Amino acid sequence: MEHINTQKNTTLSTQPVSSSLGGGQGEASPFDETIERRGTGCYKWDVEEAQGATPMWVADMDFRVAQPIIDALKRRVEHGVFGYTLVRDSYYQAIIDWFRRRHGWTIQREWIQYTSGVVPAVSVVIKALTEPGDKVLVQTPVYNCFFSSIRNNGCEVEETRLVQEGDTWRVDFDDMEQKVADPRVKAFLLCNPHNPVGRIWTRDELLRMNDICLRHGVTVIADEIHCELVMPGYKYTPFASVSEECQNNSITCNSPSKSFNTAGLQIANIICDNSETRQRIDRAININEVCDVNPFGVEALIAAYNECEDWIDQLNEYLYGNYQALKDIIAKHHPYWKVSRLEGTYLVWVDIRATGMTSDQMTEWLLKEKHILVNSGTMYGEAGEGFIRINIACPRERITGADL
Repeated sequence: MEHINTQKNTTLSTQPVSSSLGGGQGEASPFDETIERRGTGCYKWDVEEAQGATPMWVADMDFRVAQPIIDALKRRVEHGVFGYTLVRDSYYQAIIDWFRRRHGWTIQREWIQYTSGVVPAVSVVIKALTEPGDKVLVQTPVYNCFFSSIRNNGCEVEETRLVQEGDTWRVDFDDMEQKVADPRVKAFLLCNPHNPVGRIWTRDELLRMNDICLRHGVTVIADEIHCELVMPGYKYTPFASVSEECQNNSITCNSPSKSFNTAGLQIANIICDNSETRQRIDRAININEVCDVNPFGVEALIAAYNECEDWIDQLNEYLYGNYQALKDIIAKHHPYWKVSRLEGTYLVWVDIRATGMTSDQMTEWLLKEKHILVNSGTMYGEAGEGFIRINIACPRERITGADL
């Protein structure tokens, strides 16, 4: 099995982040632990294209989950019976307490509908809000499943492209208004924080998006699955928390799965304050047969939201160190690549257009010559051509030792 040489001598400006989870000042972080994932039925590591390479593509993390989650799952395993799941009061209370405490968003229990994942959640909300032939607006480049969720419901994708400004990205509000004004556009599918460009939209930006949508009778579907992955100096704002108008004109889809590395446990929530819309969503959930959830997902969510706040803060510090390390290496070995500013997520968006290579060509070159597997920007729409996406949610030595 071929691996990247982790002994490469690379000088970096960052130091390991200390952690109360496993070390004092100057000691290694628990996120430095290397965990063998090959041979575990892991999509990221075990698919054919990942063999002989270091995968830095699929959006899950190579970190062990927080110990309270492991302990909660052990208790559930030891019970030994895994029948159909009744989602109990403590599940809803964990969600309510977390978003009130951490993000200042007050959610009522009756607003919450659970399902098996954020992609199924987005799909059922689209089904609830649209008819075949309608359009759904997205800001491209954007998460690839947005396109399939829209098209699988018989709708058309309407795009408004984000605008690159230096090392960051902004919304073209004039273009957005022009696209939303099309009477066939019934919903705006927002990604906050944005995958893949790494933006966390500000309160003012979110308010302006909603104002445009309100003027044209368009409902906002906010995919906020990356909401806890926030780099130092930035703040995630739930779309629905911005104003009463934003709350009344939106449906939020979220999950602890990305932030706490529990994607395989398959749990997510749809949050909506409008009872009539919730009834339509409930019907769509049942039509799509995504109304039952995994008992382990329920236990993991409760543990994550009740017991793992320190863990997520330390994770974000570590991820920021990884981002700085990757920037240093790219600056040294590929000065013509341009790294986008990372505000949220653990996915780094890199502009490689100055090389003259397409996204697919660069991805193939990195796999063949450097044995590193990343995502081609074309996965995220035509606006992603000339970019690649790199997942930095891994032990830091995998980045600092990369023969990039």
